[in-house]
Amino acid sequence: MDLRSQFEDAAARSRTLGEQPNDVLLNLYALYKQATAGDASGPRPGGFNMVGRAKFDAWSKLAGTSAEQAMQDYIALVDELSRRA
Repeated sequence: MDLRSQFEDAAARSRTLGEQPNDVLLNLYALYKQATAGDASGPRPGGFNMVGRAKFDAWSKLAGTSAEQAMQDYIALVDELSRRA
């Protein structure tokens, strides 16, 4: 299975994971966005949009990470979380 197929499979499996701590969910979100959209762009959400701001900040920390690396990291994290469940 190629990397893109493994990534899409991991994305589907991530939707079936049980409840996760916010930092894990933010990491999954950031890795997914980095893999699919590249570096974070646009303005940082305002202070009253705490969820949007947290997501943007988590994604911004991955700036410069290649899509392939983000996919591999995403797959590894989903695999780890699946084993824990």
